[in-house]
Amino acid sequence: MGPFELLDLTALDVSHPVMESIYDQYYQEPRYRPSPITRSRLVAGLLGRKTGRGFYSYEGDKAVQPAIGSIPEAWTGPVWVAPGEGGLAVAALATKLGAKLETGATPSDDALCLVTSLGEDCTSAALRHGLDPRRTLAMDPLFGLDSHRTLMTNPITAPALRDGAHGLFAADNVAVSVIADSPGFVAQRVVATIINIGCDIAQQRIATPEDIDKAVTLGLGYPSGPLGWGDRLGADKVLVILDAMLEITGDPRYRASLWLKRRAKLGVSLLTPES
Repeated sequence: MGPFELLDLTALDVSHPVMESIYDQYYQEPRYRPSPITRSRLVAGLLGRKTGRGFYSYEGDKAVQPAIGSIPEAWTGPVWVAPGEGGLAVAALATKLGAKLETGATPSDDALCLVTSLGEDCTSAALRHGLDPRRTLAMDPLFGLDSHRTLMTNPITAPALRDGAHGLFAADNVAVSVIADSPGFVAQRVVATIINIGCDIAQQRIATPEDIDKAVTLGLGYPSGPLGWGDRLGADKVLVILDAMLEITGDPRYRASLWLKRRAKLGVSLLTPES
């Protein structure tokens, strides 16, 4: 269950006051700051299933699914993929889907440029590689490319290249999401934040690392707890994501926990207790 489904299930008249209470109890710790979106929707009475409308609209207990738009025509011009985390996988996928892959150190003037990054937005990644932002999109490499693909534009990405990239990477009927510029994409930001909060709970000695993971797997039905999840992804990668989001946004909600920082630097599991 995603975060919006969960909020609709618990209802914002329950969830938002709880979030505000936690935030106040921790003297406005930025990591626990509620979103103003939940407050505005609470005031508007968009509580979730109990009112028939929340982040989703409902017919009975079932959410009304939005209509899925048509897939644009695939890009048929050259494609260039920047080196970096996940770049080889994106290049291999593009080739498999029929793209004309360029392999030079720099792209040609008419190539669709793709960048992969951890924690960055498309603007930052494009400029770091010295690319023309009008021809550049970013792709999330962290969770693989087999079941879902996320493409990110920047404010001046050409619509024709945005749509062409969408069509290219949906050519094998795998779902593609196209999002606006966002540090950490969507999944990276959500998961890194969950892991970071789990690490901070461990750092504060509120619970043992094992009990934190057990509480999340049993209470929320997650496939693994936040610390185990961090180990699977790599604590060093999670730290890179958080540091990049903090640098780009300046928002201290992405400040990495000392528990995470120390274990990432030591190269040990996030489940490692204090000695």
